[in-house]
Amino acid sequence: MELSIVNITGKDTGKKVTLNDSIFKIEPNDHAIYLDVKQYMANKRQGTHKAKERSEIAGSTRKIKRQKGTGTARAGSIKSPILRGGGRVFGPKPRDYSFKLNKKVKQLARKSALAYKANDSNIKILEDFNFEAPKTKEFVELRNNLEVADKKVLLVLSEQNKNIYLSSRNLRDIKVVNVSEITTYDIMNASVVFFVENSIEPLHKMFRI
Repeated sequence: MELSIVNITGKDTGKKVTLNDSIFKIEPNDHAIYLDVKQYMANKRQGTHKAKERSEIAGSTRKIKRQKGTGTARAGSIKSPILRGGGRVFGPKPRDYSFKLNKKVKQLARKSALAYKANDSNIKILEDFNFEAPKTKEFVELRNNLEVADKKVLLVLSEQNKNIYLSSRNLRDIKVVNVSEITTYDIMNASVVFFVENSIEPLHKMFRI
């Protein structure tokens, strides 16, 4: 699979890059994508929710009315869940939502997500670039040149670049990651995925190709 390389002005440079078909041309596995996205979302949950049960409610332990003769149901505690201010039955408790997923499944999920984007022609290759200083204005100009101002964009770099990252941080629909940080969720959540030219080789190495 060959793609043309564009520069930061949005013009074709005349150069091409070859993407490995064993990543971008596979038959996507929807279940693997589901599992990987589910794990990603679960791992981000704090799990600090908590409601008090009847044993944790502060209050008197005396019997609130006599057992018989009132014409109403028996009631033994003001902490009862059926009374206002009482404890909650089977309320949420702090827990860890994270779960493990096999490396091969995660790898298949990322390949499947990339294959979907490639099938929809939403994989783009951007010529290597850098900013002299962190400036959001320059990144906005880049986004306009690439004609993706109204789309969610994932920009994949070969290595960490502070100026590019800081320039994009204030833009809501832009996410900048390194090749090693790319996730199935980020790929599927983006409308267009841009790889800088020198990130393709590390991407192939990550998938052991």
